[in-house]
Amino acid sequence: MKVAVFRKEHFNAAHRLHNPNWDDEKNKQVFGKCNSPNYHGHNYNLIVKVWGDIDPETGYLIDIKILSDLISEHITSKFDHKNLNLDTHEFANLNPTAENIASVIWHILRKHLHPKYELKVTLYETERNFVEFPA
Repeated sequence: MKVAVFRKEHFNAAHRLHNPNWDDEKNKQVFGKCNSPNYHGHNYNLIVKVWGDIDPETGYLIDIKILSDLISEHITSKFDHKNLNLDTHEFANLNPTAENIASVIWHILRKHLHPKYELKVTLYETERNFVEFPA
C-alpha cells in the first residue's frame, strides 16, 4: 500500500525568458513581457510529493524533517532571492521557464533521495499558473 507525503516551500526569484539564438523581435513575440531585459520576478510556491511504502519500523514513509532539510539545502538556499539567469549555474544556458525550473528541481532532489521513493515536483509561478514534473 502506497502513501504520499507533501512538503510545501516558497522562494522568490527573478528571471528573463530569452532565447539567445533569436533576434529581439522574435524573443518579444514569443515571450512578451517575460523577455524584459531588466528581468522580472515571481513568488514561487513549490510542492514536493514523495510516495512509496510506509516503513514498518518508524511508521514514516520519509521523515518530513529530512525532506524539508533537503529542499532547504539544495533548492531554496540556491534559488531564493536570486536572478536565475545570472546567479545560478543551472540556468546559465537553460531558459528558466517554469517547466525548466521544475525539471531542474526534480533532478536535484532525485539525486538526494533514496531510489525507493517516487518523486513529483509541482511549481506555482503564479496562483493560477503551475507545472508538474514529471507529468
